[in-house]
Formats: sequence, C-alpha cells, structure tokens
Amino acid sequence: MNDRTEATLILASGSRYRAEMLRNAGIEFAVEPARLDERAVEQPLVDSGADAADIAVVLAQAKADEVSGRFSSAVVIGSDQTLELAGELLHKPADMEAARRRLLALSGRTHQLHTAICLMRAGEVLWSHLETSHIRFRELEPGFVGRHLARVGDKALTSVGGYQVEGEGAQLIESIEGDFFSIIGLPLLPLIGQLRALGLLDR
Repeated sequence: MNDRTEATLILASGSRYRAEMLRNAGIEFAVEPARLDERAVEQPLVDSGADAADIAVVLAQAKADEVSGRFSSAVVIGSDQTLELAGELLHKPADMEAARRRLLALSGRTHQLHTAICLMRAGEVLWSHLETSHIRFRELEPGFVGRHLARVGDKALTSVGGYQVEGEGAQLIESIEGDFFSIIGLPLLPLIGQLRALGLLDR
C-alpha cells in the first residue's frame, strides 16, 4: 500500500528491517517516517534520570504522535529501540571506528535491547508494548571484529548495537534471552494480535 492518504495503517519509520518484517507477514501498510529530532526528545528524559526502557517507550509514542498528527484517520505504528550496557544508554555508532569500539565494548558482556511499540490513531494511544531482550556476546578478538566489519560494511551503522542478529551479527552472540522479532526491530507477534483485534487483519 503506497497511497498515504488512503492508508489505514502507517509505519512511522524508515527502517527497512521493520518494513520487511511487516511485508513478510502479509501486512499492508504505508511508510511515513516520523519527522522527529530523537535526541531533542531524549535529552530531557536522560537529564531527569529516566532509564533506557522508558526512553524507548517515549520515543516510540513520539514518533507515532508526529505521524498521527498528519494522518489522523490512520492507525500509526511507532517503534523505537534503545540499547543499555551496564546502565548506560548507547546510540547508533557514527562511523566504522565507533562501530569497532562498540563491538569490543560489548565483547564478553550482556546488554539489554529495549524495543517499544505503540499503535496510535488521531493522537490517541490505542496500545503500547515493551520487550526487553538480554543478549550476551562471546569474547571477541580485535582482529575478528575488524574482519567482520569489513565484510558487513555500513550495515553496522544502521542498528544501535552495531550488528544485525539476522545476519553475520549472529557470529558475535553467545546467547539470547528474548524475542527474536523484537531484536530485529518490532515485537511482531503481539503487534499482529493487536492489529487483528482492531479489525485490520483477517480473523
């Protein structure tokens, strides 16, 4: 579905991973990335002591709200992920050197990936959900990290952890506690249930 003026469901994200997940599940939707300065929304929350999970929820709702304000008749999917390592909130690496440092920082340690989602229509939150996954990296040798990044290239810069679990990033991981779909970008199964409850999917 490409006509945003007629869409009943809009994904408020430019993430190709989220869009691909929805398309693969047979869900019709339009894409309209939120026009939002995420860091400007996030900073007051950080200053007030909000944790990474709460920040993910607020950002997901802020994205949905911005798009809902422009397409009030549609149901808008807003989603965001935050990564927490030892209580510290981390962001997407800015360049390949930052990605290298990120993977080495995660080496041999467990981090938390908070994935928040909400459905909104006409500025009203219809549903909100948070999934937290615990991901443990194996011990990584610096040489391996360099070779890995040379193979994956700029893909490493598209996710907050600097890796894609559905790709070669699986080689970095020792164990996962959590939902695979949420790690990729959306808690897909709870979302499908809510879309069905709203009459947007066949029962």
